[in-house]
Amino acid sequence: MSKLGIGIDLGGTAIKAAAFDLGTGALLHRATAPTRDGEEEDGRPAFAAEIRKLVRGLEDEAGTPAGVVGVSSPGLANREATAVVDMPGRLGGLVGLDWPGLLEKPAAVLNDAHAALLGEVWQGAAEGKKDVILLTLGTGVGGAVVADGKLLRGHFGKAGHLGHIALDFTGPPDICGVPGSLEDMIGNHNVAERSGGKFASTRELVEAVAAGDAVARETWDRSIRALAAGVASCVHVLDPELVLIGGGISQAWEHIEPGLKRHLDDFEWRPAGGRVEIRRAALGEWAGTYGAAWFAANA
Repeated sequence: MSKLGIGIDLGGTAIKAAAFDLGTGALLHRATAPTRDGEEEDGRPAFAAEIRKLVRGLEDEAGTPAGVVGVSSPGLANREATAVVDMPGRLGGLVGLDWPGLLEKPAAVLNDAHAALLGEVWQGAAEGKKDVILLTLGTGVGGAVVADGKLLRGHFGKAGHLGHIALDFTGPPDICGVPGSLEDMIGNHNVAERSGGKFASTRELVEAVAAGDAVARETWDRSIRALAAGVASCVHVLDPELVLIGGGISQAWEHIEPGLKRHLDDFEWRPAGGRVEIRRAALGEWAGTYGAAWFAANA
C-alpha cells in the first residue's frame, strides 16, 4: 500500500484536506475548498465533487496516489465506515453516500469529533495516551472517548456525544430531547438566552468577562461550573488519564482553565489523591484531517 494517506474534514461551510506520510506521520500538503452545501455537480452533492478534486490535487502534489482516504464528517457512520447513516438538517446527499465508491480507492468515514480525538492521540495533545476524553465546545458540545487505546463507538455509533448528558433533569430538552444538557449550558447557540439577552455570542461574553462586566462574569462562571460538572461526571464513568477541551470556544482557554480546575477541585472524586489531567487540544481546526487519515490507515 502507498504510504500516502489523505485526511478530509467535511464541515458545514468549508472542507479541509491534508496529505500525510503514513510511515513517518509527516504532514506533506494541505488544501481547502468550499462545502457548497445545497448545490449539485455531476449529479452528486457539490461537496462530493470538491472532495474528489482535493484528493486528486493532493495526489498530484505528492506525486503518488493515496493508499487510503479518511473522511471526518458530521453525523453517525455505519459499522463498516463506508457511509454516514444519520445526519439530520444539513449536508443533503451525505446520508448513504458510499465513500469508497465515490473516491474509487480504500476510504473510511467517521464522526468528526471521533476523528478530532484520534488526531490528538496520533500527533496532538494526547499523543501516547490510552484513556482520553475530548469535549469540543462550539455551537454545541461534541465529544469522543478513547478507552484502553481504542475509539469507543458504541452499538449505534453515537458514543462520545458528551454534550447530551443531563445536568438538570428539570431543565428544558435539548435537540436530542435530553433535559438540562451540558450543550445547552455552555454551547454558543444559546448565549443570548443564558445571559438574559445581553450577549449574542460567546466571543462577546468572554470580552465582557475580561472587561469586568458583572453579568458576564456570573453567566460565564455558571457555564464553566456546568462544564466542570459534566467533566467530573464523565471522569467518574470512564476514568480517563486525560481530558482535552477543544472547539472554537477553547480559544478562550485563559478564561476557561482556572474556573474549570477550581470547580473540579469540588466535583472530582480523587481516591488516593489521583486527579485527571486537563489540557487544551493542540491540533485546532485541522485535527479532523489527522484523525481521519489515521483511522483510514488503521481501519
